Amino acid sequence: MELSKEGLAKYIDHTALKPETTPEQVIKLCREAREFGFKAVCVNPVYVPLAVGELKDAGVRVCTVIGFPLGAESSWMKARATQWAVEQGATEIDMVINIGWLKAGLHQQVKEDIGVVVGAAGQAVVKVIIECCLLEEEEKRSAANIVRESGARYIKTSTGFSHGGATLEDVKLLRDAVGADLGVKAAGGIGTYDMAVAMIRAGATRLGVSAGVKIIAGG
Repeated sequence: MELSKEGLAKYIDHTALKPETTPEQVIKLCREAREFGFKAVCVNPVYVPLAVGELKDAGVRVCTVIGFPLGAESSWMKARATQWAVEQGATEIDMVINIGWLKAGLHQQVKEDIGVVVGAAGQAVVKVIIECCLLEEEEKRSAANIVRESGARYIKTSTGFSHGGATLEDVKLLRDAVGADLGVKAAGGIGTYDMAVAMIRAGATRLGVSAGVKIIAGG
């Protein structure tokens, strides 16, 4: 697959989620997103209003994270946080599932947890992070089935805060599991143009990266 720099940029969620991220770094992230034409910026919830203001009329979406990075908040908390973020102008929501519930086989609870976020998000796009590095293959497939039935729009490989990020194998598995109807977002450890393109070839339709400028500059 050959992608121009401009074409690849449209796959990228330009991301800054570290706990030490400052307002100045968020402003820089937004200016880079505007300059390079990234699809979205992804910031922690507290920075949604700042990002929305910085990206007014830029054609760049504002994404935030819910239940991040552990997924262990109550569904009520996830829903309220989602509602607030959308009210502040976020148009995309990346939520973390309750991983312990999934591993315990509590599939209906996982589905309901996702469902309350989808409901609270309204028209905002919901992407569901399943943290592949903590799951066995059958658990990944179970998670994919749950996400497909939940009303969410994407399944996402990783938070980038556990012991592993996106792999080509996981992207291929998730693409096979969800079919053509859902997006697949690969995130965590994607740092080069070649790796980014390989993820897209494997089935990713969105990339969550903190090295967006480096990736495009190397394209």
